[in-house]
Amino acid sequence: MKREPVYKRIYHFYLEGFREMKLGKTLWLIILVKLFILFFILKLFFFPDYLGKFDGEYAKGEYVSGELTDRAITP
Repeated sequence: MKREPVYKRIYHFYLEGFREMKLGKTLWLIILVKLFILFFILKLFFFPDYLGKFDGEYAKGEYVSGELTDRAITP
């Protein structure tokens, strides 16, 4: 009898495990909602796109290098 490849066995292992879960599905839903809040909602409010106002890569590089040198000079 020939064994299945490792990736198929791993896939079937997790598939059967998720089918048998009861509390786990709720926990995965909570984890996914939390990740959505962390990466999408908080990014909108706390991480503005400073480089979006610049057209080219050179202008973006100049802005970043200027910010780094200004912050290094003034403590």
